[in-house]
Amino acid sequence: MNAGMRQPAADGTRRYAEHEEEQQKPRTVKEFDSDDQPREKAEKYGCGALSTADLWALVLRTGLPGKPVTELCRDMMRANDGSLHNLERRDRREILQIKGIGKTKAIQIEAVMEIVRRYCDEKLSERPQIRMSADIDRLMRHRIANLPHEEVWVILLNRSNHVIRTRRITSGSATASVFDIKAIMKNAILENAEGLILCHNHPSGNLRPSVQDDDITRQCRAAADTLQLRLLDHVIISSAGYYSYSDESRL
Repeated sequence: MNAGMRQPAADGTRRYAEHEEEQQKPRTVKEFDSDDQPREKAEKYGCGALSTADLWALVLRTGLPGKPVTELCRDMMRANDGSLHNLERRDRREILQIKGIGKTKAIQIEAVMEIVRRYCDEKLSERPQIRMSADIDRLMRHRIANLPHEEVWVILLNRSNHVIRTRRITSGSATASVFDIKAIMKNAILENAEGLILCHNHPSGNLRPSVQDDDITRQCRAAADTLQLRLLDHVIISSAGYYSYSDESRL
């Protein structure tokens, strides 16, 4: 066989080797289908649609050169039999033995697992439950009763009237404050609340509701009804005591 016949074979072998190298080269995250990109998938379907490994990819964010963080996190979960319990048992030295996990990522993993532990330790009973107007006064008195200016707060509740969160909506002057209905309802929606309670203070000590207080109570009740939320009460607090719209049958 002469040199002219050997050259095509050499070229063919070289081209095949290059093609094989391309096939074996790991893809970057941008080269994955959109449904295999955790952030895009989360935006489109919500985090509930992601695998545990993909959730870790959102937390850890970066992988290794030539190895996307998605692959790194899938390897990490495979090394732990796909179990968060197994991963949680690892100390930092063991986590650092996972290929691609350095000190920063190890601490991020530890932080997430600590959040999970604290979440699991929380008990619903630790959240105050609102049964009557006195519970509202007890919850809010130390915050607003003696302020020299008015503040408007919303107390957000779950279905069983346990407090999810308290939010200050506005802060005003010694004689007035601005009630922001949009902000009140936005907070209720963001916290997935089932019910809410309005609460504000009268620095003067006068517990008699103003015409504005009555108007805002009606407006808030209408907005809550539209959004299928329960407005349980509107409580005015001062150093002299408190006034409850619910107790006075004015809701």
